[in-house]
Amino acid sequence: MSLQQIPGLYVAETEKKGRGMFCANDIEAGALIEICPLIKIPSDQVPDLDKTVLYNYYFLLDKSENPACIALGYGSIYNHSDQPNAEVLMDSDASTMFVECTKTIPSGSEILINYIGNIKDKEQLWFTPY
Repeated sequence: MSLQQIPGLYVAETEKKGRGMFCANDIEAGALIEICPLIKIPSDQVPDLDKTVLYNYYFLLDKSENPACIALGYGSIYNHSDQPNAEVLMDSDASTMFVECTKTIPSGSEILINYIGNIKDKEQLWFTPY
């Protein structure tokens, strides 16, 4: 499995969130934005990871043996929104994360995901969103 991305993805500074993901071209709803390989993190190493800067960049999986992962490519740089324009789909068995466009994203706009996973879930986040 190789890293795959649509043309025109780039990292840029945002006003309040630090770096974020953007695209130089319009992205149509339903488009696959990126396929990211995952580095799985064993359960006994997650507490140590929580003490590092990587705490803000890893994703949780539903596997108890490897409950967390770092997404390669741009995967760990997408910012959160309660009204995202993209979603993350995890394939833990294939160690792969898919980022898909859920509504048209105009060129120059930030690509946003919901960190909770379910865009209807308003579960409390571990940080204060802007």
